[in-house]
Amino acid sequence: MKDKGSNLVYSTDGGRVKPSFATVSLATDGIVRIRRETKGRKGKGVTTLSGFALSEAELKLLAKQLKQKCSTGGTVKGGVIEIQGDHRELLKIELEKRGHAVKLAGG
Repeated sequence: MKDKGSNLVYSTDGGRVKPSFATVSLATDGIVRIRRETKGRKGKGVTTLSGFALSEAELKLLAKQLKQKCSTGGTVKGGVIEIQGDHRELLKIELEKRGHAVKLAGG
């Protein structure tokens, strides 16, 4: 189906296409890591939780419940739950109640 007078300008067939992050399965060792981060947030601290073996929908539901428990805001980005403020101890206790293996990471 090649036309002699036509040059291909754009094609979606093949090439160096990376799979989207949602389709990539993250390997986890079963330990949820809780850390406090300020980098890239203009000095504002957030508590990040990573290492969940949950689907995106389950992760969003868990994030909503944890935000309510901490009475603060947050988000889910790239399989990592971010909770505004420093709530490491409260989150550790809550996740252990829910049956997760939890480790405080970082300093």
